[in-house]
Amino acid sequence: MSAPRPLVLVGPTGAGKSCAGALVARRLGRPFIDVDARIEAARGMPVARVFAIEGEAAFRAHERAALHAALRASDAVVATGAGAVLDAASRDALAACEVVHLHAGIDAQLARLAGDATRPLLARDDRGAVLHAMAAARGPLYAAVARVRIDTDPLDAAAVADAIIDALETTT
Repeated sequence: MSAPRPLVLVGPTGAGKSCAGALVARRLGRPFIDVDARIEAARGMPVARVFAIEGEAAFRAHERAALHAALRASDAVVATGAGAVLDAASRDALAACEVVHLHAGIDAQLARLAGDATRPLLARDDRGAVLHAMAAARGPLYAAVARVRIDTDPLDAAAVADAIIDALETTT
């Protein structure tokens, strides 16, 4: 039998990585690691404040370090930040993992993130345009690192968790 590998959830903001990831970890009896939560704990401030004070480049360096540390936990379920795939070294590290792409369409993202002021890259008037640009840049990267894609638009967190577990059972 092969050694356990981290189960990593990638995808756009609002796709349900953190919520579904926590449920999957609980159901599988595995630890759950939320990369953004790790950054917030290490920096002592919310992600939006890290962006505001240190800038996006510094945040991405923290994100890379937190992701690589999380991947050392071979049995963990890891929820990445939406932009983690922008870093080539992080994409390379994901090659040794079981990666699931949680996809959310722009309309679903806008609905799920309505009233959420914690997303620094969405602190603009035209969130839809920002999400479209992110999807264009990041979508191919999610597809490149993931073996499985789950469309989360019509699903709640419990159904997404079910779909992840089902996909793991049918592909392993």
